[in-house]
Amino acid sequence: MDVQHLENVQTETVSMTEAAGATVRNLLIQKNVPDYGLRVFVAGGGCSGMQYGMALEAEARDYDHVIEQDGVKIFIDPTSMMYLEGATIDYVDSIMGGGFKIENPNAVTSCGCGSSFKAKNGGGYEGAAGGGGCGCGH
Repeated sequence: MDVQHLENVQTETVSMTEAAGATVRNLLIQKNVPDYGLRVFVAGGGCSGMQYGMALEAEARDYDHVIEQDGVKIFIDPTSMMYLEGATIDYVDSIMGGGFKIENPNAVTSCGCGSSFKAKNGGGYEGAAGGGGCGCGH
C-alpha cells in the first residue's frame, strides 16, 4: 500500500449547493479541465482574521479530504477541514456580480462579502489580523 498518497474520502462534512456545483462544472468545462477538482482552503488574513480560498486542481494532495458531490470533487487539507466542518459552499449571483460564498457554522463573525471570518474556538493563524474594518475590496 502506498502510504505517501492517503486520501480521506468524506461524504457529509462539507456540502455544495446545486448552484455552486453547476458553476464549478461550467468552469471546468470552460477551462478544458473537466477532471479537475475544487480546492477549498482556509488561510490567515482577511479583515476577520481568517479567509477562504479556492482553486482548481488536477488531483488531491496527500492526506486531503476528498468529497464528491454532483460530479464535482472537493479537496480540503486537514487543517482547513478543522474550520470548514459542516460548511456549505454556495454560489450567489446578484446585480453586483456573482461569487462563491461559504456558509460556515464554525464562524462567529464574518465579513459582509463572506470571504473572511473568525472561528468559534478563537483559532487562527499566527500573525492573522484581528477585528478591524470589513471591506471586501471590490
